[in-house]
Amino acid sequence: MKVLLVHGLGRTPDSMFFLARALRREGHHPGYFAYSPTLQSLPKIVNRLAAKLEKLARFGQPVTLIGHSLGGLLLRMAIPKAPGLRVHRLIMLATPNRPPRLAQILLKRGLFRWLTRGCGDLLFSPDTIINLPVPNVPYTLIAGTAGPCGKYSPFGNVANDAVVGIDEVPIRDTDDVLLFPAWHTFIMNDHRVRQVILDALDAPVLAASVTAG
Repeated sequence: MKVLLVHGLGRTPDSMFFLARALRREGHHPGYFAYSPTLQSLPKIVNRLAAKLEKLARFGQPVTLIGHSLGGLLLRMAIPKAPGLRVHRLIMLATPNRPPRLAQILLKRGLFRWLTRGCGDLLFSPDTIINLPVPNVPYTLIAGTAGPCGKYSPFGNVANDAVVGIDEVPIRDTDDVLLFPAWHTFIMNDHRVRQVILDALDAPVLAASVTAG
């Protein structure tokens, strides 16, 4: 199966290398989407991603989309722009589908906000994230729990991956979130996460309804 990998904020396609290698070993065909929040506006990034999805749609076969962190939000924004794409499953790794606490702290710093530009504004704007389109394809939400909790953590006692809290991952209140003791930056390299991804690619999609887990 064709698989499109979309990296997170501040990362590059190289961050998905080991996941791509694992996918290839199982006979899948991963590809990458690269973007730079510093050099490109958010609309341009989303339109480029939508064009990539439209290109994949021409093959006429189901594809799996995997987004790490911000990559998951970019996919949520681009999927409606490629209505001809047959999505087997959208897998979001540590994606903040609800306003992220840490963004509210970091984006008050001028340099970080300048480097992230429109992508940073997306994370900084609670209303924008909440109003993103709910995926009309089957999706799986995965979150990490290796981050610190407690008095000095911005997450308090909420389990987190050091960047995103598990309560920031659901799209809907009824969503299931698969939890693993992994760090945000390296969640795609966790062997248990990889196995869930491989299992999801092998599982048949019986309906087009939105599901989680």
